[in-house]
Amino acid sequence: MVKKLLPVLLLSVVMAGCATTSITNLTPNRVYRNETGQYPVEAAFHSDQQSLRWDSITPEVIIEKDTFPMRHTPLMTNRWETLIPVPPGNNVVYYRFKFDYKYNAFGSAPQPQSTVSQIYRMQIIDK
Repeated sequence: MVKKLLPVLLLSVVMAGCATTSITNLTPNRVYRNETGQYPVEAAFHSDQQSLRWDSITPEVIIEKDTFPMRHTPLMTNRWETLIPVPPGNNVVYYRFKFDYKYNAFGSAPQPQSTVSQIYRMQIIDK
């Protein structure tokens, strides 16, 4: 009996390891300087992980040691946005996205997990 179930168990372990999660930056690389010093950033979160709890996602933007929480984009299921401050003298800002979420685990409470994007660069252009 165990020998018959072993291939099925191994296949389920392999398939569980194949889940992909990714972050897509939807923010332009170059923006014009504005009077407020606040610039919108937006990201899309993609995952085919069946156990992911979509209602638990809490994304943020990280700039050096500062974090800025993101809010769900209206009418979109997998997009989040926020405004980031850029001081008047800065012409470039480097940032990344971090998505914290939970996934359902067998025989236990939902478990935490995070996905962090690569570092992106936004150039601020004077008009």
